[in-house]
Amino acid sequence: MSQGPRSGLAAVSSALLAMSRHLEVRDVLKTIVASARELLDAQYAALGVPDDHGGFAQFVVDGVSDAQWKAIGPLPRQHGILAAMLREARPERLADVRKDPRFEGWPSAHPEMSDFLGLPIRDGDEVIGALFLANKNCPKPDGSCGFTEEDEELLSILAQHAAIALTNARLYERSRELTIAEERSRLAHELHDAVSQKLFSLRLTAQAAAALIDRDPARAKGELHQVAALAAEAVDELRAAVVELRPAALDEDGLIATLRTQIQVLDRAHTARVTFTSNGFRALPAAQEEALLRVAQEALHNALRHSGAEHVDVTVDRRGSGAVLRVSDDGSGFDPRSVRRAGRHLGLVSIRDRASGVGGTLTVESAPGKGTTIEMEVPGG
Repeated sequence: MSQGPRSGLAAVSSALLAMSRHLEVRDVLKTIVASARELLDAQYAALGVPDDHGGFAQFVVDGVSDAQWKAIGPLPRQHGILAAMLREARPERLADVRKDPRFEGWPSAHPEMSDFLGLPIRDGDEVIGALFLANKNCPKPDGSCGFTEEDEELLSILAQHAAIALTNARLYERSRELTIAEERSRLAHELHDAVSQKLFSLRLTAQAAAALIDRDPARAKGELHQVAALAAEAVDELRAAVVELRPAALDEDGLIATLRTQIQVLDRAHTARVTFTSNGFRALPAAQEEALLRVAQEALHNALRHSGAEHVDVTVDRRGSGAVLRVSDDGSGFDPRSVRRAGRHLGLVSIRDRASGVGGTLTVESAPGKGTTIEMEVPGG
């Protein structure tokens, strides 16, 4: 076999592997677009996921700078060539997209495009996206299209695998939403139980103070101090629960800022000292960052609610192209083997599943009276 076909096969293989590594829809879309542009040597590439209102729910581009994209303005509507691909579900290969009768123009800041190759991404009979490329990096004599039939076939193969990757990513996000809903339900029950106990104690103590106010003012004063303390504890419980119930702002703030904010609130809400440090961390794919966040939250929950720790330390550091999370406490500790035999996992099964789900590893070091350290390492994207 010649060097050319081998190189082409390797490029396709690399593109398909890149798509299969991601679980978040946005990451999958970006990988598809970047792979298509590189594979077919085009100047521009884009992928749009249509909504039900004549626009696009998501639209990802490659080859356009952030400044250019901002200047272009709102997302395109489903019109012109894009609408034709979505409606007719067939490929479009044009020597000059601007001369096609269906062309309806673009914003002034939009880059100039000439030769064009686009095709729909289909899941069965449903069109779930439109993938297109423009400005092939090659000579185009006599106004011909730089994209060839071979390019169209190659992009068709990529689009078929893109449909699988995109469908899997959507299924993953739906299952994750269900998991988050289950976690929120669990936290809501915890909130109800914890605050109910505090309020019940507060009511009994207030009743005792009222009964003592006339015959033993000194004891009544002590009971009122206890009322104030119980009320403060109830407020702390509410603050901690609100932090856990609030959706993490990973998309807007990133993992480090999100963790730092949550840990600052937990430090104020609990008597234990909770600290956070990070060194050299680089952004990771969304699925890995969410897994790190959820494991940190579970480990913090166990340390603050069950271990009696006076200090809990959380660190996130860069390790190679990935990252390592470490949550350490000086609490009562436990014997991981006896806990497993007794069927009390303290969330260990859940966090191990989260780690393995993103290709990571989890280690737990603990012993009675020696505190606990949970470490999770994830590879780079």
